[in-house]
Amino acid sequence: MSDHTRIERIRNEVIHDKVGVAPFEDKMREARLRWYGHVRRRITDALLRRCERLILEGLQRGRYRSNKRWGEVIRKDMTQLQLTEDMTLDRTEWRSMIRVVE
Repeated sequence: MSDHTRIERIRNEVIHDKVGVAPFEDKMREARLRWYGHVRRRITDALLRRCERLILEGLQRGRYRSNKRWGEVIRKDMTQLQLTEDMTLDRTEWRSMIRVVE
């Protein structure tokens, strides 16, 4: 696809730029925010929304697990793209705001 072989030892970033593929981190952020929008548009009595409201006190992660939670990562992603929770209600606007184009 890019006319290079592994023997040439060209960095992935160079090939991604040449082919026009979006960075992996951006695509992962898009997928997380797409799922978040799906969850936020559900009714508040849905199982997903009830689990979201659970407060787990005294819960400790395993020894080698990071302390990041899904909600913290979502908040970071939203601040990075300057998004608000109200934007999730309009699906077309939300999808256009989180879309990664390359």
